[in-house]
Amino acid sequence: MTIAWADEAVHVRAPGKINLFMRVGAVQPDGYHDVATAYQAVSLYEDVRAWSDDEFSVSFGGSIDTSGLVTDGSNLAIKAAKLLARTVGVPGGVRLEIDKNVPIAGGMGGGSADAAATLVACDALWGTGLPKEELHALAAKLGADVPFALTGGTAIGTGRGDRLSPALATGSFHWVLAVAEFGLSTPGVYRELDRRREGFPDLNPGSAAPAVDTGVLQALRAGDPRLLAEALHNDLQAAAIGLAPGLGGILELGELHGALAGIVSGSGPTIAFLVDDADTAIELQVALSAARLTAVHVHGPVHGARVLHS
Repeated sequence: MTIAWADEAVHVRAPGKINLFMRVGAVQPDGYHDVATAYQAVSLYEDVRAWSDDEFSVSFGGSIDTSGLVTDGSNLAIKAAKLLARTVGVPGGVRLEIDKNVPIAGGMGGGSADAAATLVACDALWGTGLPKEELHALAAKLGADVPFALTGGTAIGTGRGDRLSPALATGSFHWVLAVAEFGLSTPGVYRELDRRREGFPDLNPGSAAPAVDTGVLQALRAGDPRLLAEALHNDLQAAAIGLAPGLGGILELGELHGALAGIVSGSGPTIAFLVDDADTAIELQVALSAARLTAVHVHGPVHGARVLHS
């Protein structure tokens, strides 16, 4: 393979996601769970800029506090760059600068978006031109949500969430995100779900593979937020609220001020409120802000990771 190095920085933007629906199967022997989820990429983005360098490094800026993020080899963006370099035989490294806007440990896949954007940025920077299928395979090695951050749009994820099939969504859906000032550990939320299921046969998912309800697909196809509001579901929600009880009050507050429905996104603690339209979103955003909550109006679906040309 011929490596054609780019002289200037490559800028890639990748979206955060909301889980519109999440069904969690029984814990597997390897400790993971099979899931069935409906993803929607929304207009809250991570911006990754990549420069050729001798070493691998990452630094952070953006609209949120990034002081707690690691910048060593355990960072997912660094892992993504090194994985691509090993795969295509690039001898050098990359310097990454990431502007973060997606909540950290918020259930919206911000780290996964960083990894997806890094794969796309390094592929462009190094001129390796990997086919989409190969980038997707690399993304799946990095984490369950990374392949979706690559593709964006609306999709159904099965397995660990990395086996994707596109879902037709008509029009645009408006969401108001209530962003917490703390994060929740994804493994911790899954452990809490397993603990709650122990000894309660009614909560046990059994051995059948989880599936996304057809009502979700019908609502997306119709572009109908009211239908979608009725179909929103997350098996992890009760576990997340158990670990962070204040989330229950936020859900009630949002629905009191015009939300059609609210849902904990992924493992939380970000809560996504679905609304009828942009005007209602602004009203809800003001109401949540008045309650001293950080509220962000976003829409979806949006594109996955892509190079931006200035």
